[in-house]
Amino acid sequence: MKLILSALLVTVALVSALPLNEEPEGGWFVPNEDGSFYWMSEKESQDIANGINGRAATIKLYLYTRSNPTSPESIDPSSSESLKRSHFDSRHPTRIIIHGWKNSYLDAVNVDLRKAYLEHGEYNVICVDWSANAKTVNYPLAAQRVKGVGKQVAAFIDLAHEHNGLSFESLEVDGHSLGAHCAGFAGKNVKRGRIHVIRGLDPALPLFSYDKPADRLASTDAYYVESIQTNGGKLGFLKPIGKAAFYPNGGKSQPGCGIDVSGSCSHARSYEYYAEAIVRNDFPSMRCSDYELAVKKDCGKSYSANKLGAASNDHGASGSFYTPVNKKSPFGKEA
Repeated sequence: MKLILSALLVTVALVSALPLNEEPEGGWFVPNEDGSFYWMSEKESQDIANGINGRAATIKLYLYTRSNPTSPESIDPSSSESLKRSHFDSRHPTRIIIHGWKNSYLDAVNVDLRKAYLEHGEYNVICVDWSANAKTVNYPLAAQRVKGVGKQVAAFIDLAHEHNGLSFESLEVDGHSLGAHCAGFAGKNVKRGRIHVIRGLDPALPLFSYDKPADRLASTDAYYVESIQTNGGKLGFLKPIGKAAFYPNGGKSQPGCGIDVSGSCSHARSYEYYAEAIVRNDFPSMRCSDYELAVKKDCGKSYSANKLGAASNDHGASGSFYTPVNKKSPFGKEA
């Protein structure tokens, strides 16, 4: 019995540690809550999508400003009066943050980014909470809610622009993992303007296809789309997603994360790096002729004018970049 149990544990460990492809053909390795993976075919994924078709995704919005940096104001996404009664100030740029699977607006991606923004300047920071759909052990069910979440965020942006003066020109939407694709669908569905910047923080790979940009975050979803890709081939995409794609440590795994069988540590580094970049702008990067050289860390020795996460990247950053990083905070090489 002990031998059988030991063999089973070894098998589970080996399956969990399988090297995943950039994008497996015919399906995906999908994460379990415990960090292991299982195979799901395209047909199985489509069956799930058909099963929840028509069921609305649910979002809540929470506003933070320098007037209320730690006590969020709940905003009704369908009411301009709700935003009017809050600390929202249309003179300041707006940042919308969207979390991923198993998270809520209280989790690290939202906390780290909104703290960084409010330390850096005057912003309207709006955290999208779709935990009613995302906080489930079932990743496929959460993934199928992404489009609906993005559409609701888009409707709110249009409403806030029309009635509360939200500026598209100073709007940035940041999404981590599944949240990156939510941001993409927000960009695809706004009707009264164009989101200026979307930053995809390790956009989720499982159940999303590179050759179907209409069904994921794509480089055309905003005036400028940047992707920070830290766990490529496992939880995140390896092929470039943004107009500019940054590959810290080559984009597959991150220093200081150890074995990281589930990929969760490397996956989270995307928003940890970006939060640091907002405040310190300390991630010099090398421009690469293609993403495969970025993955190989073979892009020469000269830094480009573009740094990972830099506010100025919307003025001309494009292509793939290799970004060397430290194994602990501060992560940037200019720290």
